[in-house]
Amino acid sequence: MSWDRDVVIKSEAELASMREAGRVNALALATVRQLIQPGVTTAELDAAAEEVIRKHGGEPVFKGYPGAYPYPATLTVSINDELVHGIPGKRKLHEGDIVSVDCGTLLDGFVGDSAFSAGVGEISPVAQKLLEVTEQSLWVGIEQMRPGNRTGDVSAAIQRYVEGQGFHVTREYTGHGVGRKMHEGPQVPNYGTPGRGMLLRTGMTIALEPMVLIESPATRICTLWRWASYCNSL
Repeated sequence: MSWDRDVVIKSEAELASMREAGRVNALALATVRQLIQPGVTTAELDAAAEEVIRKHGGEPVFKGYPGAYPYPATLTVSINDELVHGIPGKRKLHEGDIVSVDCGTLLDGFVGDSAFSAGVGEISPVAQKLLEVTEQSLWVGIEQMRPGNRTGDVSAAIQRYVEGQGFHVTREYTGHGVGRKMHEGPQVPNYGTPGRGMLLRTGMTIALEPMVLIESPATRICTLWRWASYCNSL
């Protein structure tokens, strides 16, 4: 899918509205982060996030997201080798798991979309390094988000940092523009060539989504409840 023809430049007033949507989304994720511990179900995390979003006048963007089967939850909660789109349910978190939580909030017509990954209790050294490299790769990408740069500069910086740490970036799934819709242009992959891609301009709003894997960049599709989660192939 390509959204490169659907790039929307935001005004200062629209950017202010997006910041408020992002703030509420961050509050929901902060609440979820505090709940992560062994024995908690992914459904409990989902319910907590939805409560915060609605308390602040927002709506969960993911819930009912259109498709052949509308998405059934507020969060995606992906555990261990699940890369993205894990569906909340009865599964319990266990000591040593790593969990990725993605959330979207619609507030006053604009979307906030963000995610975090965390360990459950004590995790292995390699899992801890994976989390640290993934978070740092986001900041590396953000540093390249400057007017006059191109999307390839952002993508290449993320790839260069991650691979320099001995890990891999996914080829299939990308960051994307966000605004009045959850998915706008441009697409921003986690790999690329400096100086290539779309020119970055003031007023563009992009959700960077570094996805970092151990040992191999390969993924496979795991179907669950008529929805697809994307898993590391290992």
